[in-house]
Amino acid sequence: MNNKAERLKKVSPKLPQAPAEIAHRVPPGQTVTERFPILHEGDVPEYDLASWKLRVFGEVEQEKTFSFDELLALPQTKVHCDIHCVTRWSKLDTDWEGIKFSELLPLLGAKPEARYVMIHADEDYETNIPLADLLREDVILAHCFDGEPLTDKHGWPMRLVVPHLYFWKSAKWVTGIEFMKEDRPGFWEQNGFHNYADPFKEERFSSEEFHMPEDEWLKEEFD
Repeated sequence: MNNKAERLKKVSPKLPQAPAEIAHRVPPGQTVTERFPILHEGDVPEYDLASWKLRVFGEVEQEKTFSFDELLALPQTKVHCDIHCVTRWSKLDTDWEGIKFSELLPLLGAKPEARYVMIHADEDYETNIPLADLLREDVILAHCFDGEPLTDKHGWPMRLVVPHLYFWKSAKWVTGIEFMKEDRPGFWEQNGFHNYADPFKEERFSSEEFHMPEDEWLKEEFD
């Protein structure tokens, strides 16, 4: 993973132009695609849903775990949103289904001093997000995309969807939610990527000296 982060920092991009009718929805430097690029490092994990658990820990009153069936038994929400990857692709009008984080939060027992969350995911991945951002109406733990269960490559059985941030914050294969008093960087954030990741401010990297290749996403697998 580290080698990829270093490579992505080095290439100066050519900024594409979005069509006028959708320009207000497309962050600077993004290219709109109708396909769904598949980006991840390492092998795609395989799960036995009978033993899969979502662990909740850190600044909580009591550590908890949820099975997949327990999460499916909670109220489900459908979200229609645009998504934006730091590798310069945007996919508009995507449809997801899952558990709204704001509705899950009361069940998690987070302490009042918990202000940040670290999302833990396979393979050995984590990414940090302010708790306030996870409480937005369109942030969900998703198990379905476009009316069908997530594919393994897109994060089955659960992935986070945080549409207003670059998509590396929408971690695939979520296995843990850690509540924290203080912020700390996740994997990509430790390797030169921006700590917050607002696409409309082009918060791709922690330093302005780095750039993202224009065509990086074209080298990836697609659905």
